[in-house]
Amino acid sequence: MNIAFDHQIFTRQAYGGISRYFARLASDLMSLNNRVYIMAPLHANRYLDEIPEAIVNGLKFETFPGKTKSLVLAINHQLSKRAFSGLSIDVLHETYYSSLPVCKNARCRIITVYDMIHEKYPSYFSRWDRTIKNKRQAIDRADHVICISHSTKKDLCELYDIADEKVSVVHLGCDVFSMLPSGDAKPRSFNRPFLLYVGSRRGYKNFEGMLRAISINNDLKRNFDVVAFGGGQFTSKENELILRLGFAENSVRQIGGDDNLLARLYLDARAFVYPSIYEGFGLPPLEAMAHGCPVVTSNSSSLPEVVGDAGAYFNPWDDDAQSQAIASVVFDEQLRSKLISSGSSRVAAFTWDRCAQETQAVYQKVITRK
Repeated sequence: MNIAFDHQIFTRQAYGGISRYFARLASDLMSLNNRVYIMAPLHANRYLDEIPEAIVNGLKFETFPGKTKSLVLAINHQLSKRAFSGLSIDVLHETYYSSLPVCKNARCRIITVYDMIHEKYPSYFSRWDRTIKNKRQAIDRADHVICISHSTKKDLCELYDIADEKVSVVHLGCDVFSMLPSGDAKPRSFNRPFLLYVGSRRGYKNFEGMLRAISINNDLKRNFDVVAFGGGQFTSKENELILRLGFAENSVRQIGGDDNLLARLYLDARAFVYPSIYEGFGLPPLEAMAHGCPVVTSNSSSLPEVVGDAGAYFNPWDDDAQSQAIASVVFDEQLRSKLISSGSSRVAAFTWDRCAQETQAVYQKVITRK
């Protein structure tokens, strides 16, 4: 098959779970003897450096000037239309939600839906956010929809009244990141045990709920630091909350870095805490399990589907329940070891090879029906 991925997510993200997914998917589909194109005329995505050069059609920039992303998206749309016009494409897999198609000559069109957070919790987003409108248009023109969890499929079919047969579920794969050589010293700032949080901290991610949960348990607050990886520097509101909850100076820290550092953090953390109110899938818990870090996670949306029996669960709306779940893991060596063992078994089911094979099967099914 000739398979093409459009520019959208590679224009929007330098790093991020969605662009990582498509880069890995494209590379593994090529390994299955498909001709694969990623049409990203102008991009700043780091994951495209890690896949075969023959797949990527475009020019990489280190970064885009501030507030130019909308302009670059528009330029890429026009450049991609011109480039696609000369190609024979069996499957166009759109990488995000656009109101306009970038390629009109593909035999079939696929869209992946990652979550329904905008529809279920609109208060967390700006009134000017166009995601819902663009998503609706992208889904309407698609021949088939892939959801990354059964939870997301259920929400999509209910909220958009989409026929079950138009939607398939393909779980994501999980990466084991490169690790520092065993002889490397642990960073000095991590000389105390810590609880790890990874990713965006906005609204529904419930980072503030995690801080409240830790603060109400003096043993947790006294014995563990909190490390938030990624998501940008703490806002003034977050710093005010940390101070108000009585955390010691520098005991709650935000850091950024590459996958090498993230691997080190997973390996060294006493536990990984994922307090999100809603997830379409939930890659960080799998990453934690892949690196031998026990997972404490909310029991909402897709997370039980992904984590299975390899996590300690809590109600994300209940700070006391979250506090008790964290304490039960970090102070119980037997439970901690059990979760690490269960996590190692659980993560083996989530591979990019399987993701690519199941995605290819969806493509073939849709083409056959055309």
